[in-house]
Amino acid sequence: MTLRHSKSLGLISCTSEKQDYPCKASEMYLPSNLFSKAFPYAKKHYDIVSILSAKYGFLSLDDHVEPYNESLNGKGVAEIKAWSDKVFGQMKSRLDLKAIGVVYFHAGDRYRKYLIPKLEGVGIKCEVPLECLRIGEQLEWYNKHDC
Repeated sequence: MTLRHSKSLGLISCTSEKQDYPCKASEMYLPSNLFSKAFPYAKKHYDIVSILSAKYGFLSLDDHVEPYNESLNGKGVAEIKAWSDKVFGQMKSRLDLKAIGVVYFHAGDRYRKYLIPKLEGVGIKCEVPLECLRIGEQLEWYNKHDC
């Protein structure tokens, strides 16, 4: 029997609002009101926080990135599945997945739909705390939850 540690991972999706200069991933999306609320919440509540980028895939907070204009919106199922495969591969190479007990997605459906089954397939529980909430409702939720 394999012992699984119970570290939590918070995944936040990229946003259309970005800095207009190269910087750390943790800084790139701060112009977005939603990201600027989700990020401190995740930092406070999860052991590890990373970003899901439509262009780069899985980003650690200190990864340096260039500004870009890319989204999973408008992409077909095959492209989103390929993106999810890429992200899962990046996660396996950059994280000790055996140490992760639960992943909390602060990301839209396109960013999590095909990734969740991959994570659950290796025994990681997945949660979507703000599922079914619209953007305004998500902002309100973060405001109420000590951010």
